[in-house]
Amino acid sequence: MSNKAKIAVFASGVGSNFDAIASACKRGELNAEVLLVVCDKPQAEVVNKAKQYDIECFSFNPKDYASKSDYECEIVARLDALGIELVCLAGYMRIVGDTLLNAYEGRIINIHPSLLPAFRGANAVEQALEYGVKVFGVTIHYVDSSLDGGKIIAQRAFDYEGDSAEEVHRIGHAVEHKLYVETIKKIINR
Repeated sequence: MSNKAKIAVFASGVGSNFDAIASACKRGELNAEVLLVVCDKPQAEVVNKAKQYDIECFSFNPKDYASKSDYECEIVARLDALGIELVCLAGYMRIVGDTLLNAYEGRIINIHPSLLPAFRGANAVEQALEYGVKVFGVTIHYVDSSLDGGKIIAQRAFDYEGDSAEEVHRIGHAVEHKLYVETIKKIINR
């Protein structure tokens, strides 16, 4: 990768993982720069966070496009124009389609709030609590055409014996923020 790795972060909500990544870049902990935030919910908090970091943001409403392929073509054009080398999904609540996968194969990673392959998809923490799990965790994996099924890059576990999804998410986010930055660092330093 180039001198500073060029990263795009995709998010749909608050953007706490985006914040962790952008902050690590700003501090020089990551030899990278976030050049683009992609958000499928124009009112999401991550849009405001991108502005605070003075990072370009492409926020869109998927319903404004005829198909997933149409909005993914626009995303790919924006990624290509900026020379993006790594796409980091960080709470992006859309399944990545073939258009984006084909253009950035092997260069899209995702963070998931469970120890994959257990509890794939949405509401992983709630699924794990319902199942009675006592060891929770976070997984970072490459994105492929399967749902949370791409090759695992990193995982970190933590114990929790309560029944609060909010508490598991709070603990998990602290783990996620550190693990995501560590994992990106390894990828860009290869």
